[in-house]
Amino acid sequence: AFQTTVADQRATQGILNKALAKLKDFYQKNIGSKVALAQSSQEPPVKFNAYKTNEGASPVIGLIEQIIGDSEKLVQEANTAEFQAQADYEKFVKDSNALISDLNEQIVSKAKAIAEANGDKAQASSDLESTEGELESLAAYEADLHGQCDFVLKNFDIRQKARMQEMEAIMQAKAILSGDLEAGR
Repeated sequence: AFQTTVADQRATQGILNKALAKLKDFYQKNIGSKVALAQSSQEPPVKFNAYKTNEGASPVIGLIEQIIGDSEKLVQEANTAEFQAQADYEKFVKDSNALISDLNEQIVSKAKAIAEANGDKAQASSDLESTEGELESLAAYEADLHGQCDFVLKNFDIRQKARMQEMEAIMQAKAILSGDLEAGR
């Protein structure tokens, strides 16, 4: 759009400058009066009023000059807008590239954090399985000890009585062996 606008305005300026030059030549160098004289020497087939140059040509010349000025101003504004748009675009690309770079760095750091977290999770799972195995082993050992303790507690009185009888029997045997046979009878 920018290139089309500038090309159109430059073409317009070229055409208007040529027209302005012709008008200035015609009105300011009095070529118009020579044309009028040349035309009056010929006899036209149809009779018209006498040809005379327009004495008020300066408003037309002024209007064309104003249009040329407006066209030049439009080209200048288009150039300024294009340069500003280019600068804005370059800033946008620079900011976008910086943002993309930052986001890529965040992706890499988050991927590392996820990998570390997965490693920690695997280690924790391994530790958990090991600890659960150890707890199961301790629970089995505790059940075995509990069973033994229950047996000992359950049979304590019986065993104590049996031990007392054994001790009395040993005392009797000792007394018999030391010669106290009569004490044993």
